Amino acid sequence: MLELVVITGMSGSGKKTAVNAFEDGGYFCVDNLPVTLIPKFVELCKKAGYEKTVLVIDARERSFLTDCPQVLNQLRTNDEVSLRVIFLEASEEVILRRFSETRRPHPLEEVRSTLLEAIRAERELLEPIKALADTIVDTSEHTVHTLRRYFVEQFSTSRAREVAITVMSFGFKYGIPSVADTVFDLRCLPNPHFVPQLRPLTGIDDAVVEYFRQREEVTAVTEKLCSLLDYLLPLYRQEGKSYLTVAVGCTGGRHRSVYIAERLAEHLNRSGCDVRLRHRDIARD
Repeated sequence: MLELVVITGMSGSGKKTAVNAFEDGGYFCVDNLPVTLIPKFVELCKKAGYEKTVLVIDARERSFLTDCPQVLNQLRTNDEVSLRVIFLEASEEVILRRFSETRRPHPLEEVRSTLLEAIRAERELLEPIKALADTIVDTSEHTVHTLRRYFVEQFSTSRAREVAITVMSFGFKYGIPSVADTVFDLRCLPNPHFVPQLRPLTGIDDAVVEYFRQREEVTAVTEKLCSLLDYLLPLYRQEGKSYLTVAVGCTGGRHRSVYIAERLAEHLNRSGCDVRLRHRDIARD
């Protein structure tokens, strides 16, 4: 059976945030599809094998108000479709503020003299659509982040998607990576560069690895960084972050940062994370 979620409601109520949450949860999403094309869309999705779909329909589409009730009622009688209609709304004050911040035109502003009049007119026009909704969500008190979290929690849109993590070693002398989300400075640790037989080696060579393993401060820093990442990762997931680059740096990017990056990647891999390891400056002289 095709699961079809229709997201509709007031302009500026957060429909874009809602559809992004569903999209991250594995739903096939289409924004602003003409209402008259919905039956054809359902037919094509069934042929293509889609099981979870989301449509965003609202006042931007000219025939929305006249055709929407009839189309939704027809879908409810279709035994091959599981339909859920979610209606989003917000207070006048909140919608006014959101439009002032984004500077986007309201879809009814062309036929109304002020933005407030357009908001009030849209609210009145949408009452018949609101009456068809399975769920009504007032987003007035939500931020972008809390609204996304609401949809993930209330509608089970999440596939427990892991944050794609890149652990990168680098040398401060060559600059901090521009893609870094989190940077750890390891220049406080003992430096094999000053041990003549270790200088030409790197943090993945056995002799350097053994050098670091014999130093309690290196072990302690490694454990604390692993513990910190264990604490931070659920928070990043909660905020909906899809990609995270953890950059660990030393002076040249060949010894300390490489060794610690290897240990962090090992720890995260054991935890079941999706981890990519990169040593940016390991080949530099």
